Amino acid sequence: MTSTEVFNEAHKTMLKEGVQWLTNTAQSCSVVAALVATVAYASATTVPGGVEKGIPLLRNTYAFSIFTISSLVALCLSVTSLTMFLSILTSRNEISDFHHNLPMKLIMGLSSLFISIAAMLVSFCAGHFFDLADQLQHTAFPIYAVTCLPVSIYAVTHFPLYFDLIKSITLTVPKRNN
Repeated sequence: MTSTEVFNEAHKTMLKEGVQWLTNTAQSCSVVAALVATVAYASATTVPGGVEKGIPLLRNTYAFSIFTISSLVALCLSVTSLTMFLSILTSRNEISDFHHNLPMKLIMGLSSLFISIAAMLVSFCAGHFFDLADQLQHTAFPIYAVTCLPVSIYAVTHFPLYFDLIKSITLTVPKRNN
């Protein structure tokens, strides 16, 4: 047997467990990415303040610009995330894929998912900003910060996974000297 065949045979159970974990992660993240894409599409096509002759009434305001840009970012990145997770689910799941290909797809999928969720929250806050009366607009910023807190905590708890994935991609295994 070659060294590669010995390695593959010795790590069969580890590969099976890794494939199972990656499949479960990709499936659950795909559901979340699809939900974010749905909400982002709905918010991107619903213009706050209404339209007159096809032109948004609030188009010259700073909050409207933030709303439209963040809605577009949320939509694009949620679709990107969805395609990354679907490409993980349809991969061959070979041992060689776990070295660079699958961790890179997972990093890209998780990163775009987190950014799309953050952009969706920014879009919500900017769209909600129009609903407040002028005297309440400044008190809304602390409420918006608290609204974004759960997503921030979730992202921080996943930093160790990010660091492990980045290390697995960037660090090379030293070659054996004979």
